[in-house]
Amino acid sequence: MKIGFFVWEYPPSLVGGLGTYAEYITREYIKLGHDVSVFTLNRDDSAEYEVMKGVEVFRPKIVDATKIFPLIVSEDLKRWGTAIKMFADVFTYNIASANLLKHELIEAKSYKFDLVAGHDWLGAPAGVITKNNTSLPFVFHVHSTEWGRSGGGGSQVVTQLEEIARDESDRIITVSNAMRDDLAQHGWPESKISVVWNGVDPDLYNPDKYLKSESDAIRAKYGIKDTDLMLLFVGRLTWVKGVRNLIQAMPLIIKDHPNVKLVVLGKGEEQKDLTELAARLGVQNNVIYRFDFVEERERILHYAASDLCIFPSIYEPFGIVSLEAMSMKKPVIVGARGVVGFREQVIPSGPDKCGYHVNGNDPNDIAWAINQALASPDELKAMGENGRKRVLQYFTWSAVAKQTLGVYQEVLGK
Repeated sequence: MKIGFFVWEYPPSLVGGLGTYAEYITREYIKLGHDVSVFTLNRDDSAEYEVMKGVEVFRPKIVDATKIFPLIVSEDLKRWGTAIKMFADVFTYNIASANLLKHELIEAKSYKFDLVAGHDWLGAPAGVITKNNTSLPFVFHVHSTEWGRSGGGGSQVVTQLEEIARDESDRIITVSNAMRDDLAQHGWPESKISVVWNGVDPDLYNPDKYLKSESDAIRAKYGIKDTDLMLLFVGRLTWVKGVRNLIQAMPLIIKDHPNVKLVVLGKGEEQKDLTELAARLGVQNNVIYRFDFVEERERILHYAASDLCIFPSIYEPFGIVSLEAMSMKKPVIVGARGVVGFREQVIPSGPDKCGYHVNGNDPNDIAWAINQALASPDELKAMGENGRKRVLQYFTWSAVAKQTLGVYQEVLGK
């Protein structure tokens, strides 16, 4: 197949899990003998065209339409304030990408695409435009929704973009059964939705490939002693990730395990609130912040250095970070209440147990699970071993790519 792939983030410009997904899944398509052209937002005047590990990457240049958009958009978007630039950039990128695919590639260079895929509302407009201007099928990949990210509200315009992509698409692929159920409850046609889990690269996320001296250096960097227990959170610092509730759980954790150090690795709008919260609770000496988006190898070394990884999300349609930790043989504690795909990854009991399920909204529940896990070093090790086994069985990018391509083939068959 020849696939057109609309996604707003792609290396080297990564913002979150969507960029990681896009990077790995497209490489797997190439390995499996398919051809992929990625269309992504041009940030920081990046190269307009390059081939990355066999993947064609187009980054059409866009113009700044910030001054014009408030004149033509709804009051809903005007309330975004200065963030309207993001919407203007995303929309302009989508139009430029659809135009590039149709006129410059298909018409001028005789590219023969089989279908196009758009990812979330950020890449869906290009998919809809392409379908309406060509005969190509459009598959809409839903990694999250506006109502989920916002806690039930959010932007009406973004919601409408999601609904247009829902209606215009030939198939919808989402990332978990929890997400499929949520879409169906909001009136999306369940018969049109396929579920394909995300994955991780177990060869890269392999503890045997990293020296203990490297992970020891990470601990030393943060002043974490050999006798300390290192907890790790990785992710965007936003309300849906439950980081605030994890900080609120710290007094109860320290009461049972005073040698605990929590490393919070990530960036987001809650940075200031989290530091102030830790100070108010008197746990600032047990919480270490790294407000940064570190490169992948350093992130892997953080997993290697940790004793236990905690991801208490409130809304998380899938969540790749838990797989990264599990692949590194680290036990995990994950939010599992509501629209959270973690519960499909992590086995919380029985011989295959690899972690704990908690209510990410409840600091007491988070503290209970962490204290239970830390009380048994043998169980920590066993959960880590089980986690990697589960990754190898169900969550490799090769498996994800094959399942996704199978859905594409069904669409083409129809």
